Amino acid sequence: MSVLEEMRIRSLGVIDDAVVELSPGFTAVTGETGAGKTMVVTSLGLLLGGRADPALVRVGAKAAVVEGRITVSEGDAAALRAEEAGAELDDGALLISRTVSAEGRSRAHLGGRSVPVGVLTELADELVAVHGQTDQQGLLKPARQRGALDRYAGDGVEVPHAKYAAAYRRLRAVATELEELTTRARERAQEADLLRFGLNEVAAVEPLPGEDVELAAEAERLGHAEALASAASLAHTALAGNPEDPESVDATTVVAAAGQALDGVRAHDPALAALADRVGEISILLADVSGELAGYADQLDADPVRLAVVEERRAALTALTRKYGEDITAVLAWAQEGAGRLTELEGDDERIGELTAEHDALRAELSVLGQALTDARTEAAARFAEAVTEELASLAMPHARVSFAIRQTDAADEASGIDIGGRSVLYGPSGADEVELLLAPHPGAQPRPIAKGASGGELSRVMLAVEVVFAGSDPVPTYLFDEVDAGVGGKAAVEVGRRLAKLAKSAQVVVVTHLPQVAAFADRQLLVEKTVDGSVTRSGVTVLDGEDRVRELSRMLAGQEDSETARAHAEELLATARADG
Repeated sequence: MSVLEEMRIRSLGVIDDAVVELSPGFTAVTGETGAGKTMVVTSLGLLLGGRADPALVRVGAKAAVVEGRITVSEGDAAALRAEEAGAELDDGALLISRTVSAEGRSRAHLGGRSVPVGVLTELADELVAVHGQTDQQGLLKPARQRGALDRYAGDGVEVPHAKYAAAYRRLRAVATELEELTTRARERAQEADLLRFGLNEVAAVEPLPGEDVELAAEAERLGHAEALASAASLAHTALAGNPEDPESVDATTVVAAAGQALDGVRAHDPALAALADRVGEISILLADVSGELAGYADQLDADPVRLAVVEERRAALTALTRKYGEDITAVLAWAQEGAGRLTELEGDDERIGELTAEHDALRAELSVLGQALTDARTEAAARFAEAVTEELASLAMPHARVSFAIRQTDAADEASGIDIGGRSVLYGPSGADEVELLLAPHPGAQPRPIAKGASGGELSRVMLAVEVVFAGSDPVPTYLFDEVDAGVGGKAAVEVGRRLAKLAKSAQVVVVTHLPQVAAFADRQLLVEKTVDGSVTRSGVTVLDGEDRVRELSRMLAGQEDSETARAHAEELLATARADG
């Protein structure tokens, strides 16, 4: 659990330089009127992102500074938010600083890092609930009231809420996909048409892999058929001779003569024999090449018709490569991919139908789950209202009545809402309910939101009653009450102290009070005292123990520290508080 350990306050109001040390349980801050007790509330408000009022800066000072040290558990919401802002923990503690200059400028630091004041405000919801006549946080916010009521209700709300939340998340995913499919329907239809056209073009040509390369080679050959045939014929004549010219000299005859010349003497020298063999190989190679040239020349005929067919086919293939790929292999790959994409696009209508059906089914399911949530909250709200009303009776508000207003807002049309109680209402991730805490302070009064239905003094008591009932279900670790005891005394004041002590069993409680009946129940009592010059210095905030605490309670009871009657009453109050503890 997070705990506010201490605050150091400098140049704020009447406080010159003081350190406020707080206990994990119940701390009461006392002192004479005007001594600066309320500055404790003001200081905490600044630490939590409250408005920076330059009028708070002590006269003659350049700036007011408030520093706080709060222990936080690793992984809790406050620690995670602080780390997101770049803050570093100091041995498990979060250091917060707020400076307000006399000119009105404000600076905030969190964990050694300068941060916007808004970050401190975000942390406030997770760390401290402040209840005073002018500053209320926490449960005055309707969104928090619904969350706290849900936690108070326990499994009765948690189980249907978990099912509702899962269905809501799926509905949002389905709605997002549906919106994409329907809003982009025209674009997707155009894409499908283009794909069909292209695939039809490719199918009409029926290209084969590598066909463009093969046809290019054939076109090159057919386009130069006469030159190729002439060259082959001339080469053949040079190698084999011209039968019509007996006097012509050809390569085959010359090489044959060379071979004959060597054959007669090759037996006399191996080296010459090797050369004769090579000449023989040349003669065989010449004969082979000569024969192939003759065959090539005979088979190679200029075929203008075939050339025209090849060029026409190449033109068709070129039209494809100009649009769909750098070569026919790439065109075929595009066609395969395009066919898959077209299948996907053509399935949109079917998919839209499936999603629409699922969307309708989910909305119907949410209607059932939302109604279950509303019913569970209504039942829990009745129990809560009864418990808080009982608490208020003991806090000098015997005629006050607390209730919950659980409402829904009508949707603009049936399609945008879910059915709750026979009405189409707006809904969100936590259901369709708008939850608000109401107070009727006396018989005949109309229930109003608690922030408007109670006076300043009553409001803190109402919030104390609410916090006591919610203790353990609402996660705020620290509560600060200012003027919680306004307008009460005697037995009612004792009940206020008793309930603050009860709340302190599950959270840290800090109370600024002038009632000894309240202060007696505190685990720690701090005394705020002014010096002769009217300021509160470092020594002006002290922890009271033993005799010092009895003397302060006596002063609070009778205005006299040494009154025997007051001392006896003070000791009796302390004994009563210890007995309750």
